[in-house]
Amino acid sequence: MKLVSGDYALIFDQGGMEVQKEGKLLYYNKRPMFVTVKTAFAISEFYDQAYSHITTAGNHILAEGILTVPSGSSFSFADRYETAGDGFKVSRSVKVLKAGDDLGFSSKVSFVMAESDVTRDYNCFAPGVWYKQNEFAPDYAMGKDLDCEYYWRMETSMALPLFAMQNIQSGETATLSRWAADVTMQSTDILRAENNTDPRCTIGALGMSKPESKTLNYMYYGFAVRKELETQIDGLSIDYVYPACDGQMPRRNAIYSGLDYQKQSKTFQRINHPVEVGFEQHYSVAIQFNHYNSFQSMMKDTWRTAYSRLRDKLFEVDNEQHFHNCMKLLTHYTRKYGDSYGLPFACQLPDMDISCVSFQFGFVGQQPGIGYQLLRYGDKENESESFEKGVNIIDFWTRVAMTDSGLPQMCYNPNIEGFEPYPHYIRMLADGIEAILDAYLYMRKKGDERASWLDFCRKTADWLTSIQNEDGSFYRAYNTDNTIRMDSKSNTPSVIRFLVQFYLVTGEERYKNAAIRAGEWAFVQNYLNLEYRGGTCDNADIQDKEAGIYALFGFLALYDLTGEEKWLEAAIGAADYTETWTYAWTFPVRTPWPKHPFNQYSISGQSIITVGGGADVYMAACSYTYYRLYIITGDEHYLDFAQFIHNNTRQSNDVDGSVGYIMPGIGHESGNFTSQTLQSHYHWLPWCTYVEVDPSSRLYDTFGCYEIEEAQKLSPQERAELNRIYAAFG
Repeated sequence: MKLVSGDYALIFDQGGMEVQKEGKLLYYNKRPMFVTVKTAFAISEFYDQAYSHITTAGNHILAEGILTVPSGSSFSFADRYETAGDGFKVSRSVKVLKAGDDLGFSSKVSFVMAESDVTRDYNCFAPGVWYKQNEFAPDYAMGKDLDCEYYWRMETSMALPLFAMQNIQSGETATLSRWAADVTMQSTDILRAENNTDPRCTIGALGMSKPESKTLNYMYYGFAVRKELETQIDGLSIDYVYPACDGQMPRRNAIYSGLDYQKQSKTFQRINHPVEVGFEQHYSVAIQFNHYNSFQSMMKDTWRTAYSRLRDKLFEVDNEQHFHNCMKLLTHYTRKYGDSYGLPFACQLPDMDISCVSFQFGFVGQQPGIGYQLLRYGDKENESESFEKGVNIIDFWTRVAMTDSGLPQMCYNPNIEGFEPYPHYIRMLADGIEAILDAYLYMRKKGDERASWLDFCRKTADWLTSIQNEDGSFYRAYNTDNTIRMDSKSNTPSVIRFLVQFYLVTGEERYKNAAIRAGEWAFVQNYLNLEYRGGTCDNADIQDKEAGIYALFGFLALYDLTGEEKWLEAAIGAADYTETWTYAWTFPVRTPWPKHPFNQYSISGQSIITVGGGADVYMAACSYTYYRLYIITGDEHYLDFAQFIHNNTRQSNDVDGSVGYIMPGIGHESGNFTSQTLQSHYHWLPWCTYVEVDPSSRLYDTFGCYEIEEAQKLSPQERAELNRIYAAFG
């Protein structure tokens, strides 16, 4: 008996399964019925067995059997296999028939890799969690250590619940993903522990494993309890585990560091279902097999396939009203502090209790960016307060921040009337200097030539050209005396767009040449090598989302300037990578606070910050850019994604005042909700609002509207013409 999807045949024989392509064995599972039981000793033992009955009914195959473990616990399996979309679907039911001396259990859908059982022979993809071999991930991330046995991660930690394994040599790829976004709330009266049992948990885990025939449970200080099992192991497999677990993760911030334990400390957190007669599991998994010539093409296709099936519905929001609410918020909280102008660094929710006042040039402070938005808004809407505050912010930075070297100071604290010793990240530099150039151009169009603003930009551009490395790169951070603070080069794309735009303003070729040289370096390292890391200035130099965002901005600027297909290819690559950090699906999340948007809205649209990190609203900054990319490429997916992040990112805001924050438009900064309980600082930072108003203002300035749906009413010819944003720039 078999099912066929494309070139791949799922064959059932002798109680097991094989996946063949043109007669070649690629994947198999000889014993598909699998359980891990939490014994009376609270250690995890695993057992598997072949199906005993396989029948064909219509267009699907039903595989059944009963698995009894040594303790006497007995489980019946009924697995329904069918073709679905570009692959297969398995719908599994597991029922406890007899309860022995066990405390809990989990089951697993898996396929063994026939081509190789060496973990390093595979590149893996889990959105926001694992890219290639996670070489740019932090040491505590899953996949960083490829000498483990279990690489399982809760699917709620993934932007979409999918895991793909690509054989590097052959390109053959297996992908497992949750079939539907139907996670329900787990028990709220049970605290997750190392090995707890929760009958209400409907979260699964995805990943791969190559276990020994031994138990594996870690004591609190890191000792691994290992007991021999008689279960046969066939090799490396791709797995969907239900309910969830986090397998063999390096221990972070060990609280028992004073204990004299010499071995590497790890954790293995499992969730079990109860071994109670009559208890049933029901879950469905999508199974896909494909061949890809590159990791990028595999990542793009597997993401889009799951996205089309699992994407959350569009959030309904009036983006024009939200823009005005946000600008009123920025106007209200901008004020004079001594001789400086700016917004607080952080305010606690729900009433915007100011907890810290400090100004950052970009990144989480975005002071010049907000200054530009305020003066633009004030001028267009005849709001003198907004206009004056915006001008004062730009005037302040151009008056006090420049140094003799040409590298501006970037973190001003009005309490000390001076600058803090924060590293001078080129990513933060790019944020602020682009905004000052935007402000200069806006005022010049009004007939108000602000020469000091242009001079500030020129000194910065000259500094960039003077310290650019021979290979075209820039270092991640510098000191104001031009010495290197951080020697990674991965943030090089951050300043490309500024250099392009300053060339357009001045016509001086050296700025264009510097931008292209930076682009050449970034094309190889960021795009081809997938080295998107270090984009967030308060994290280590690790794989993250914002490095992808700034690469997208830089590559697209080069394409807008030159029209060369090479830069469009790189922009598409950066866009395809960057969107995989966005929670396109949703699941229930509770918060500790009575006033929070997630109490009534979904978490979809939030995006993972770094590998292994929390999530925030930064993808809001990209809606205009993805829409522009759609107009250039005609790729309907970019249109859909642009609309999705233009709307669903607003779900972390009090968009209409119904949440109860002190002003409508306020949103929270970030948090972690993989446990279905939000962990957050519960505060607002200026960037949260800036990244929502900036793309909206650009959408309006380019296409004359605040909604992408409205821009779509223009003819294709009109959109294409308006999309040539550098035609009259500068």
